Amino acid sequence: MFWKRRRRLNDFAEEIQAHLELEADELAAEGVSPGEAQRRARAAFGSTSVAHERFSLRGRAVWIQNLSRDVQYGIRMMARNPAVTIVAVLTLACGIAAGATVFTWIDAVLLRPLSGVADPSHLVTLETVTSNGEWVPNSYPDFIDFRDHLRLFDGIAVSHPAAFSVGPEYHAERVWGELVSGNFFAVLGVKPEAGRMFLPSEYGDAPGAYPVAVISDRYWRSHFAANPSIVGKTLRINQHEFTIIGVAHPDFHGSIPVTSFDLWVPYMEQSVLNGVPLWMLRDRHDRNMLGIARLKSGVTVDQARLELKNLAERMAVLNANVSLGMSATLMPLWKSPHGPQGLLVGPLRILMGICVLVLLIVCGNVANLLLARATVREREFSARLALGATRARIVRQVLTECLLLTGSGAALGLAAAPFLGHALRYLMPPGPMSLLVSMDTRPNLAVLAFTAGVCVLCALVAGLVPALHVSRIALSTTLNAGGRSGTAGRSRNRMRSVLVVSEVALALVTLVGAGLFVRGFQQSLHIDPGFDPDHILVNQFYLSTNGYNLAQRREFCRRLGERMQSAPAVTDVAYSDGIPLGFEPSWWEELKIEGYTPYPNENMNIFRNVISPGYLPLMHIPVMDGRNFTDQDNENAPPVMIVNEAFAQRFFAGRNPIGHVVHGWGSWFRIVGVAKDSKYHYLNESTPPYFYVAFRQVFREDMNLAFYVRTKGNPDWVLSTLRMQARAIDPNVTVFDAAPLKEFIGASLYPQKVAASLMAIMGGLALLLAAVGLYSSMAYSVAQRTQEMGVRIALGAKPGRVLRMVVRQGLTLTAIGLVAGVALAWIMAHFAASVSATNSAMGATQRVLQASAADPVIYSAAVVFLSVIAALAAYFPARRAASVQPMDALRTE
Repeated sequence: MFWKRRRRLNDFAEEIQAHLELEADELAAEGVSPGEAQRRARAAFGSTSVAHERFSLRGRAVWIQNLSRDVQYGIRMMARNPAVTIVAVLTLACGIAAGATVFTWIDAVLLRPLSGVADPSHLVTLETVTSNGEWVPNSYPDFIDFRDHLRLFDGIAVSHPAAFSVGPEYHAERVWGELVSGNFFAVLGVKPEAGRMFLPSEYGDAPGAYPVAVISDRYWRSHFAANPSIVGKTLRINQHEFTIIGVAHPDFHGSIPVTSFDLWVPYMEQSVLNGVPLWMLRDRHDRNMLGIARLKSGVTVDQARLELKNLAERMAVLNANVSLGMSATLMPLWKSPHGPQGLLVGPLRILMGICVLVLLIVCGNVANLLLARATVREREFSARLALGATRARIVRQVLTECLLLTGSGAALGLAAAPFLGHALRYLMPPGPMSLLVSMDTRPNLAVLAFTAGVCVLCALVAGLVPALHVSRIALSTTLNAGGRSGTAGRSRNRMRSVLVVSEVALALVTLVGAGLFVRGFQQSLHIDPGFDPDHILVNQFYLSTNGYNLAQRREFCRRLGERMQSAPAVTDVAYSDGIPLGFEPSWWEELKIEGYTPYPNENMNIFRNVISPGYLPLMHIPVMDGRNFTDQDNENAPPVMIVNEAFAQRFFAGRNPIGHVVHGWGSWFRIVGVAKDSKYHYLNESTPPYFYVAFRQVFREDMNLAFYVRTKGNPDWVLSTLRMQARAIDPNVTVFDAAPLKEFIGASLYPQKVAASLMAIMGGLALLLAAVGLYSSMAYSVAQRTQEMGVRIALGAKPGRVLRMVVRQGLTLTAIGLVAGVALAWIMAHFAASVSATNSAMGATQRVLQASAADPVIYSAAVVFLSVIAALAAYFPARRAASVQPMDALRTE
């Protein structure tokens, strides 16, 4: 090697000298003296950096040539050891696929919550803040004030998710879309795929003046075969004709992260589409608009937040009868409490931490395999060193081989990531939100960069141990056949033991974490919601999309209730505005309570439900005092109200609330009953004050409609009956989202379910990888000690004793790893509890994690389970060691 390098340097020097002589001859031919020609030639040679360029090019060529040889040699080594290669590549593929999948979710939820918009870093969500610090949506009049008076923003827009009935009267289908302000697309910077977006002339606030619509690229392709002539055609929406003016960019799916909408209509068309009275569009009490704002270039979020806060506080004073004590704030899009992303933030943070643990286990496995293979190749490396190769050259060869393995694993993992990315959809509970959740799981530049980074990092981490081992090879010891059992062997075994201990510890942490989350989810399932969800079928009707006015909606409910009440196996029927423990929270009403003086800045917006007389009996919510609603509590009777126990305790402490009056919706309601407390938003919530009003007295155009049927058996059995009876009343009304209430209320447990399910999967993966790592380490150890085992047996050792010795060695390493893992798991459990606390929907899991961070049952179960797996992983190589024939072993090199 030395002589080759010296010969190359001599050749290079000769080339430089030849160049100098040629340049001098050319100058001499021009009449320049020989001395001056030599000087100019050298100056010209140096100024053009020819030598430097040639040296750089030659060095680069040599580097590329060496790298090419390393890659070729690495590929040959992978092919020569297929078992090691397959195990290493599959192990890496599992770990990298898990990491890439979770990062894809994080990218879609946190890093790129909105796609298809211009410069998303300048977009923020705008939330109204109540006097007690709660975030609530905005009213349309508030939006107008924000839009017209804020100066640090390039624009503010609002949206409201809505279901539309699209198509001919007898063949209409439900399409989810958004009612948006006219400047919606301009603020977001969405480009059309075809046609145009809303024009400035369509930004106005005149109700019913802009019957235009924009459709999604997905809807355009699925319903109109991407026909460009669709622009200008009419689309029948809620039995009204709208003109399609454009198709949104394929990457744009709406203003709520992780959801996909197909239709956008101006918000002021509600008066036409849903029959909403004009006064409701101007009502500051009607807070159903999700705000999104774009900051001007150079404006910080803090500056914009301060301007918004000051304006909102002035508005609260000017509109004190509605907004007293209220304010507004800005936050990143991924922090918006509206949409699935608000539920996923906590689980994804924890899951990313678990992915790091899994990747560390993977690196430990691959490092163990490469260390074992490097041990087998010690003679090869020593021979190369003796022939002139540098240690750096050998280390680079080892790292190149490791990078080839990780690259192959990354390719497989990246190929599997898009399929795994759809897992979140299968964890969604039934309901409209499950149909809207959409996540682009195709690898993009960010995911590819992340995977490449993980690949390189895994190669460095996994290749570090064998590289260190190779760099410390002692030629005199290794080339001597007797050196196999010397100090180098003990050092090698120590490194392998440290890797095994680390894998066991990390696997235990993952198992304990999975156990804690699964237990938290199971305990949440057993929390009493305060009502009986069994044997109830629930369906949400959107009758406004069928052109029903308010009176027709009430009549439809009455007729469908009568028909279903007489159906076989049906025991109770009811209807209401909202469904408890669903994705959509209860709405609220600002109340004034007779005899109660609110303290300064007290929030008097109290959550409520609008119910039929049969609702409380159907849900098995007892009336503790007073009476239930009756059919006589209609629009012609004095308004009445039922409050829950928490309401009575807060506003009538020590007094009987029956007979007192409460002001809301512009009327005074008399309290006629006190219902038992139940759960309304989350199973883990502290019961808030809550009240019910009679359906026929309060139900309005902007309210939803949920229909409940309690049966004697499986609620799915009456689904066909519900569909038949609804069509008998009106063939255009379709039952879309019917589901058992017990499944529907799973929305409140969605974060816990995601965390528990994915943690269990990660725990199983970590356990599998740890078992593979321990088995491979023990198998290589046994293979290395074949002669030793043969000698032991030849000298009289019984096979059973050899088997116990090998198993004991494996279990010793496992025991050390378990001790370290228990300590690390205890720390990680407390950390996970603090992370889950950032999301109120994760509160139940947080309390379980805090309460069981030192639970001996979970820790003991994880230790025992991992010990059994480790014993099995050590047993099979030990059995092979015990079956070694002395003569065969003594012949083995």
